[in-house]
Amino acid sequence: MQYDVMTLFPDIIKDYCSYSIMKRGIEKGIISVNTINPRDFTHDKHRRVDDSPYGGSSGMVLMAPPVFEAYESIKRCENSEFIMLTPQGEPYNQKISIELSKKEQIILLCGRYEGFDERIRLGLKPREISLGDYILTGGELGALCIMDSVSRHLEGFLNKEDSSVNDSFSAGLNGMLEHPQYTRPREYRGMKVPDVLLDGNHAEIEKFRHDESILRTRIRRPDLI
Repeated sequence: MQYDVMTLFPDIIKDYCSYSIMKRGIEKGIISVNTINPRDFTHDKHRRVDDSPYGGSSGMVLMAPPVFEAYESIKRCENSEFIMLTPQGEPYNQKISIELSKKEQIILLCGRYEGFDERIRLGLKPREISLGDYILTGGELGALCIMDSVSRHLEGFLNKEDSSVNDSFSAGLNGMLEHPQYTRPREYRGMKVPDVLLDGNHAEIEKFRHDESILRTRIRRPDLI
């Protein structure tokens, strides 16, 4: 999987990818991460990428020319997806992350300021995705969320191949929330690990986990049932 991230703050992307599981994925050659800064495609001495909106309004708008030229500089694979991070996009979920994991390349456009010149949408026709009904300062956090969640589905990315299968919202749980997990010590501040998890009966353990997954989903996310 190749990630190409269009961002005015490439260090945000690079810093996150230099730690933990993303770093290991890069070192294994399972993913590659490239950043493209629209400022490098400006043609004035101030490297300006934003301007005030026509018609008047608060804030500044990301200009079309540097974004177009930055996008056109990227070598695209045949099986690629171009994504714009915007609160106006389709809500992101596990189903989309699995769908995107089938791609060879994901290009992510991170916004800043008041938003995008509408001609970026009209001319480049990105798939618009939102992380939720709230506003962030920029799209970098959203891009990293997508990169992290998509990469988990790639073969060899996780240490245990079944780790992502039993995550919340995954096919292994029929889209429900994950069951509660416990580790040592067996008792802590009066709270004990359920006995069923200690007796070694795998059939009973699986039944317990299945029942707890259903219960937790009914209580916390009944819309998933």
